[in-house]
Amino acid sequence: MRSLRWRYTRLPSQVEDALSGEEDKEEEEEKEEETTPAPAPVSERPVVPQLAGASQVLGASEMSQLSLHLPPRVTGYSWSLAFCTSRDGFSLQSLYRQMEGHSGPVLLVLRDQDGQMFGAFSSSALRLSKGFYGTGENFLFSFSPQLKVFKWTGSNSFFVKGDLDSLMMGCGSGHFGLWLDGDLYRGGSHPCATFNNEVLARQEQFCINELEAWVLS
Repeated sequence: MRSLRWRYTRLPSQVEDALSGEEDKEEEEEKEEETTPAPAPVSERPVVPQLAGASQVLGASEMSQLSLHLPPRVTGYSWSLAFCTSRDGFSLQSLYRQMEGHSGPVLLVLRDQDGQMFGAFSSSALRLSKGFYGTGENFLFSFSPQLKVFKWTGSNSFFVKGDLDSLMMGCGSGHFGLWLDGDLYRGGSHPCATFNNEVLARQEQFCINELEAWVLS
């Protein structure tokens, strides 16, 4: 997504207090035009990754499509199911516990009450943090029904932040690209500057039916 219009957006003070590492520089120039994120044609042949565990959210087709958008450095990595709500319960703290000992990338996938599938790729394991962490490899995605991937725009570095009572991914104008509550029951999705994403679910507020975290290693 090279042709995005970059702009700096001042966050409301109550959101600013929860953020760290905010960039205070104004954008020096604007790009020519915005484009709507769409699945780009890929020349590679989709390959189902090697799995350690069974997914209740994604099928072989969805996994193959997602694998084409992962960073080149994780090509050929196996996917290990580190956490799933059907096995480990609906608890964000349980998710953090299952992430302990892992440092590698994580693919977070979920299905909501409407059957919508979406999620995020994190370049590092999900964890409690005082501020935002992550790299430009992070992205959000949604199957609606075709796969749409929302890569980093370069606008800010608000990739991932883990609190005891919420998990947030992407931020801008006081909204999060994806956030989940501490019970992993409710969540929300809004367009944000980090990824210039669409609302990932059919509604901005949703209830989680199933959630999985896959460690790539």
